[in-house]
Amino acid sequence: MKDTLTTTERKVYNYLLDFLAEHTYQPSVRDIGKRFKIKSTKTVSELLQSLADKGFIERDPSRSRGVKLLGFEVSRNTRPVPYYGKIAAGDPHLVADNRIGFITLDRRFVPADNSFFLKIMGESMIGRGIFDGDYVMVNPDNDLKDGEIAVVRIGEEATVKTLRHRDGNVVLEPANPKEEEIVLIPGVDDFGFLGKVCGVFRPFCEETLKEQAIDE
Repeated sequence: MKDTLTTTERKVYNYLLDFLAEHTYQPSVRDIGKRFKIKSTKTVSELLQSLADKGFIERDPSRSRGVKLLGFEVSRNTRPVPYYGKIAAGDPHLVADNRIGFITLDRRFVPADNSFFLKIMGESMIGRGIFDGDYVMVNPDNDLKDGEIAVVRIGEEATVKTLRHRDGNVVLEPANPKEEEIVLIPGVDDFGFLGKVCGVFRPFCEETLKEQAIDE
């Protein structure tokens, strides 16, 4: 996916997070170069621009410390994970215009650079502990196996269901006896896999958000 970081970009991004948490201001281009033994300020600038292009930071190239970490709250070893109100039918499915905000987590609990949250609407997965209003964290891993909780795009909507394969078709099973399974035919139905659920965030008190939740 577009948001995936390279190894070097990830190290620089985590350095920005930790430096800001410790000093309350951003490192300069020269600070970054010194930390990673990069002699060229142009190379550092290109790394920062790549992070900006991938939606992790905003930057002002005219300023030495002109970097803003999107969604970041000052706390060491954390990272902001974006959440989206809807998805796009084309590629990429996740676009900045559909991003509602960020949920900041200890980064040890974030499995991939391009992990993201979607908000659940409905009760089709209550049997697996996912309830209406929950935020599910999605690992965009295409190696989905039967029995895992998959996040699947159907047209311009997203759904969360238990994945099965049957007679060459994709079967999405709800975890609620009141709901019916969805059978998708490859090559006929417009669908795609967004990843698998790797975590659930359940706010007990939340302000009303003007967003479009995903429909189970």
